[in-house]
Amino acid sequence: MQRSSTDITPEVIQQHGLSDEEYQQILKHLGREPNLTELGVFSVMWSEHCSYKSSRIHLKRFPTEGERVIQGPGENAGAVDIGDGLCAVFKMESHNHPSFIEPFQGAATGVGGILRDIFTMGARPIALLDSLRFGELDQAKNRHLLKGVISGISWYGNCIGVPTVGGEIVFNDIYGKNPLVNVFCLGIVKTDQLLRGAAEGVGNPVLYIGAKTGRDGIHGATMASDSFDDASEKKRPNVQVGDPFLEKLLLEACLEFLDKDILAGIQDMGAAGLTSSSCEMASRAGTGIELELANVPRREPNITPYELMLSESQERMLLVAKAGKEDQVLAICKKWGIDAAVVGKVTDDGFVRLKEHGTVVAEIPAKALADESPKYERPIKPPEYQDVLQSYSFDNLPDVKDPETVLRSLLESPTIASKSWVYRQYDHMVGINTIVRPGSDAAVVRIKGTNKALAMTTDGNSRYCLLNPYMGGTLAIAEAARNLVCSGAQPIGVTDCLNFGNPERPDIMWQFVLAVEGISDACRAFHIPVVSGNVSLYNETNGLSIYPTPVIGMVGLIEPAEHATTQWFKNPGDRVIVLGETKEDLGGTEYLKIVHYREQGSPPWLNLETEKALHDCLLAMIHQGWVQSAHDCSDGGLAVTLAECCFSPQVVDGKALGGKIQLESDGQRLDALLFGESPSRVVLSISPEHSKQVLSFCQEREVPAMDVGEVGGVDLDIAVTGGRSTPGCSLHLPVTDLFDLWNSSLEHKLHD
Repeated sequence: MQRSSTDITPEVIQQHGLSDEEYQQILKHLGREPNLTELGVFSVMWSEHCSYKSSRIHLKRFPTEGERVIQGPGENAGAVDIGDGLCAVFKMESHNHPSFIEPFQGAATGVGGILRDIFTMGARPIALLDSLRFGELDQAKNRHLLKGVISGISWYGNCIGVPTVGGEIVFNDIYGKNPLVNVFCLGIVKTDQLLRGAAEGVGNPVLYIGAKTGRDGIHGATMASDSFDDASEKKRPNVQVGDPFLEKLLLEACLEFLDKDILAGIQDMGAAGLTSSSCEMASRAGTGIELELANVPRREPNITPYELMLSESQERMLLVAKAGKEDQVLAICKKWGIDAAVVGKVTDDGFVRLKEHGTVVAEIPAKALADESPKYERPIKPPEYQDVLQSYSFDNLPDVKDPETVLRSLLESPTIASKSWVYRQYDHMVGINTIVRPGSDAAVVRIKGTNKALAMTTDGNSRYCLLNPYMGGTLAIAEAARNLVCSGAQPIGVTDCLNFGNPERPDIMWQFVLAVEGISDACRAFHIPVVSGNVSLYNETNGLSIYPTPVIGMVGLIEPAEHATTQWFKNPGDRVIVLGETKEDLGGTEYLKIVHYREQGSPPWLNLETEKALHDCLLAMIHQGWVQSAHDCSDGGLAVTLAECCFSPQVVDGKALGGKIQLESDGQRLDALLFGESPSRVVLSISPEHSKQVLSFCQEREVPAMDVGEVGGVDLDIAVTGGRSTPGCSLHLPVTDLFDLWNSSLEHKLHD
């Protein structure tokens, strides 16, 4: 075998992000010293980004099986059965570090990567969502990052013709040096045509298709597995450059391969490029792969084997064709104008063997790279400041004196304010599948050829997770499920993106482990399997980690599609019903942050049985046809939720529809009643003729329900009846004024 001219010194090993212990494991796997190419291959495959070495043992807690599960974790994406011989394929991925260094291309290539994860499964992508975190917008750098990321997402999605139909954005100073860019994609495929990323069939040809390989993105996976410092922006060459028009051609070619049944396996060249795609395909199938690197299409001269294997040039895929079908693959690629070449074959010896002009330049067991990477059960310990965070007392906190001003402040908070400035840049109607556009509790798309629709959402509250990681995990699942149920959907599957700091710190691993336990317990309680996901660690700069931020992507089935429900009031005279119980839950609220500048206290306590009962009850009432609108009560509490119920799309045309609401404090603090964030609550509007049925139905199922007023007028009037120890109050606010404040706030802050 050809040896490297570069000596493998301790400095070279350290530069590749490998510990001394890990290098010793490499020596055992190979029975010899690696050359530079082999060391590079091990470094990217054993990086945190690719190997999940700090998280893998904990992710086994997730429930991953269910009657609808067609494909669980371990493939390019998860798949769940939606009936009619179809399955929904979906996954969420992160592109956090690249988006901080180069926001436009970092976000754009994140979209490109998640799209490929879906169509490598044989599914046509039909919807994108994003979940984003940025620092506060009073900083020019954060405004620059937001604008660049949104431009990258919209450019890639709009060009390839897949609608971005929803998502979420949260603003907090903690993300100023580590923004989060998580992207979700969903596609549809016939269940019997689902493809997997396995190198099946000894002797089958291996083909490279897509963009030519360059030197961009080398060590991108390693960069994504490292903390940042003030010099991190110098890593811009590690960020890839995307081409959505080429990706569109790749998509159509891959779906044609599917129609002609000429592939035995297919894999995206994502993180770690040709390295990860080849060794993962071989490892899954228990086979080997031999590659002739001289045949790999390249756009630059003199690219070394090391660079070819570690490049993360975008829009590339590795295929295993069925025996004798390679000419058909090449012909289809030629028709679509895509570079393609036969670069190897499937072998039976379990090795990834790399040759250059016939000379072996690297030879590594595939399982050593993919399945036998290091696994760490890192120390866990709560941070010393945890008790201080949680034990904050509200006894000395003054109650709200001017609730109208507080409501206005919350509605113009960038986290709560309308994100219309963002989604106006997205083509959310391309493909004409979108039933519910961005702005309601969940996005809804129809499944053509059926009378079904799919609802999807992304949710997560990092402040809750900071204060109580376990409860933060459960609340994220509960809110996502509640958003789907409010949209008329039965939740059927979860994907996640777990964004945390440096796992080598015991306090970060403590956050991670407890959040995973919370997510797992909630998924089991609601019978929703986790079918795919992603872990993004080392979101830390100069020793300061982000808040623990598990983001949940959840999919629900609406059958029939006519049951799709939105959050806006529909008709004057409809009754307004609040489901659930309002308690004094002020810890970790947006109110506490915006008004009192504190991020402390215990987050709301979630009872999983209570939440599940609410879901079942509400979904049954939607199926009965009793519900005109339903809106999850979360950020900003009941007052914000009621205001958002008034913000129908028609308000833009001056057609405001308000409500007259009567609440009773029952001795509660006024701020807790109006702005507390107790979970398991929903605001409904019901036709008057169904009001008694709804209240009786809820009582039978032990779901608290209270008629609090009616829809009507052009103002939001909220009257609060005080108790013995608390004063009453009234809010009288024109809906159009509130809407204008809420609708324009983000754009104003971006251009101030």
